Amino acid sequence: QGDILRMEKEHQVLKEQLKEAQEKYEQLESRSSEEISALKELLKKTVEETEVSKNELDWLHQDLEIKVKKWQLEKKENQENLKALRNTAKKHTDTNDRYLKTIDEKEKQYNVYLNTYLETSNKLANEKVKLEELIKKSQDDCQECMKRAVKAEISVLKNWKETEVCKLNGIAANAETNLKVLKSLSSSASAVPKLKSQIDSWEIFISNVKEQLEKVEAEYEEKIQMVKNGVQNCLTKTETVDLPSP
Repeated sequence: QGDILRMEKEHQVLKEQLKEAQEKYEQLESRSSEEISALKELLKKTVEETEVSKNELDWLHQDLEIKVKKWQLEKKENQENLKALRNTAKKHTDTNDRYLKTIDEKEKQYNVYLNTYLETSNKLANEKVKLEELIKKSQDDCQECMKRAVKAEISVLKNWKETEVCKLNGIAANAETNLKVLKSLSSSASAVPKLKSQIDSWEIFISNVKEQLEKVEAEYEEKIQMVKNGVQNCLTKTETVDLPSP
């Protein structure tokens, strides 16, 4: 756009110069014509009215020829300048037309790119909306699956816990039954020395079972809490030691 404005300004300046040269040419032509006419009248009047010497007449002719040659030279120079200005004006006009054609082609190309961009943008916007909806649905499904998985893991851990607790409680109950029997038998003074070591063994055994029971409950509760907090890979059984009964 800046080049086009500059070319238009140069074109306007050349037009002004061309107009000025034409006016100068017309003034010179008019002035020269008037001078020639005046000189011819002066020559004719001088010949008619007075007799002049041949030298003066030759001088007048020479002066006239010089002025005519000078006028012709100026005329030729002005014509050449006028021709050069016209060629320059034509050159700038052609360049201006070429720029206008290029601008028109670029504008058409821009419109094509703009339409393509708008079409692609609308298409991408629609795809973005669909993807966002799909992502939201997937996130909702994932959250739901996570909730179900956590619930399932907690349920499995509770089942394992209840199984171990029930098993250990059964062992402890049987041991306490045996301990009661031994204690009832130990009421006889003669049997006390023989049963004391067995009673001690069963009491230690019951204590170990209860200790392991507390450990199992604590570890399973810890794993359940970890699952609730989002910790993964917690679905493992708590290892228990098989306590040999006395």
